[in-house]
Amino acid sequence: MSSSLTLRRVFLATALTGVVVLATGCSAGSATSSGGTTAATAARASVTQTPEAATPEATTPEATRPAATTPTAASRAQAGSRGSNTQAQPAGTTPKRTAACPTRYLKARPGVSQGTAGSVYQVIDFTNIGQTTCTLYGYPGVSLAGGSPVHQIGPAATRNTTAPLALVTLAPGATGNALLRITDAGNYPTAQCHPTAAQYLQVYPPGQTTPIYVAYTSTACAGTVGLLSVSALQPGSGSAS
Repeated sequence: MSSSLTLRRVFLATALTGVVVLATGCSAGSATSSGGTTAATAARASVTQTPEAATPEATTPEATRPAATTPTAASRAQAGSRGSNTQAQPAGTTPKRTAACPTRYLKARPGVSQGTAGSVYQVIDFTNIGQTTCTLYGYPGVSLAGGSPVHQIGPAATRNTTAPLALVTLAPGATGNALLRITDAGNYPTAQCHPTAAQYLQVYPPGQTTPIYVAYTSTACAGTVGLLSVSALQPGSGSAS
């Protein structure tokens, strides 16, 4: 009987041990199953979140897009400078205007003359004795002169507008002319004219302030009576007609 009791105890202990082992295994399996589920869920969550974290934000391309091509102040100034340079360039070449003949480049002398009733028509020739081409335009200033020192006698010549104005270009050695009319001083009363001997024509080329003295004998009026009139310069050697 003692043996039988011992066997029952052994059997009961073994059974209890199995139950404990079975319970432990179930608990472990449940934990394992729960852990696996949690890990899988975390893994799926990680897989789901990864593309969102790796994808750039929608504003990234805007931030890296080149700035608008609005010219800066420096570029506008540079462009303006180029424009100014472009605008400052002449549209075409303009020939340089030939300078007027200075007195020192001219020789004046009496040309042909012709007397009529009460007056004389006297051509004055102007020859370019310089080395460069120059021009004459307009009317010369002419008066009678004499005395010592030489001085002007009577009024200067008035302008005879019969001949048209012309630009006379004189190459070296070329000649232009003006026609001078000298009224006879004897046409006026002595008290009004105050006749005075003249030995020169005092001639100012157009636009010049230095005269040329041309030897010429005549009778001038020392008063206010004007005896002279002169035409505009014309090309070539003139005639008295």
